[in-house]
Amino acid sequence: MIDTHCHLTDPRLFGQVDGVIARAKTAGVSHLIAIGTDIEDDQQVVSTCQGRDGVRCAIGIHPNYCAKAEVTALDLLRAVALSPSVVALGEMGLDYHYPPIDRARQTMFFQRQLELAIERHLPVVIHCREAVEDTLAILKDFPTIRGVFHCFTGTFAEAMRILDMGYLLGFDGPVTFKKSDELRSIVKAMPADRLLVETDSPYLSPEPFRSQKINEPAMVMHVAARIAVERGITIQEVDELTTANASRLFGWPS
Repeated sequence: MIDTHCHLTDPRLFGQVDGVIARAKTAGVSHLIAIGTDIEDDQQVVSTCQGRDGVRCAIGIHPNYCAKAEVTALDLLRAVALSPSVVALGEMGLDYHYPPIDRARQTMFFQRQLELAIERHLPVVIHCREAVEDTLAILKDFPTIRGVFHCFTGTFAEAMRILDMGYLLGFDGPVTFKKSDELRSIVKAMPADRLLVETDSPYLSPEPFRSQKINEPAMVMHVAARIAVERGITIQEVDELTTANASRLFGWPS
C-alpha cells in the first residue's frame, strides 16, 4: 500500500519519523509520499527522503502559506525540485476557507507552480478547499498537467467535473466518517484508475480512531478498508489498484 499524502515533517511526526515509517511498514504500507508546504518545509522533506528507500516527496507552496511566502521562494522551489526524491509538485492550489489570505496572491503562486510543473515534467498535488470553480478555471489553461485533487471532500457533481478533466481523487479519513455518505457514493461510482488513498497525517484520523489526535501513515489501511467495502472488493485489490494508479501518476513506485 502507498500513502500518497502525509506530512512527515510536521512536528507531531518528525520527532519519531523512523518509528512512523516502521509502523507503516508493519501495517502493510511500504511506500510514502511526504508533502512539503513552504520552501523551508520543502527542503526538510527532501532531506527526510535521503537514505529512505520507501519515501519520496512532493514539494510546493501551500495556498495557506502564500501570504508569508516571498515570490523568490518560487526560484528556490525550482532548485529544490531537481532532487531525485521529488516525484511531484505540491501541495498547491486555492483555499477560500480562511478569508484573510489574498485570493489574487494564491492564484499567482498556483499558476507559477503549474508552470514549473510543466517545465520539470512533474505531476501536481492540488489542495482545493471551497474553490472548485476557480481551481478548474485555472487548470483549463494548463491542459497537459497531470495531478490529484488530494483529500477530496467535495460534492458528487464536483467530483465528476474533476474526473472529466482527467484528474485523480485522493481519499483520506473523512471517507470513513459516519456523515460522509456522499463521499462514499463517489468512491463507488468513480473509475478505479482515478483513485488514490492518503492519510494527510497527522491530520484527519480515520474511524475507528477518529478521536486519536495524531494520525499517521499506518492508518491509511483503514481508509483502504472502507473503500474496499464500498466498491465490493478486497483490501488487497484496493492496494493493487491504488499502487498502480500512484505509479502511473508519480512514476513511483516502479
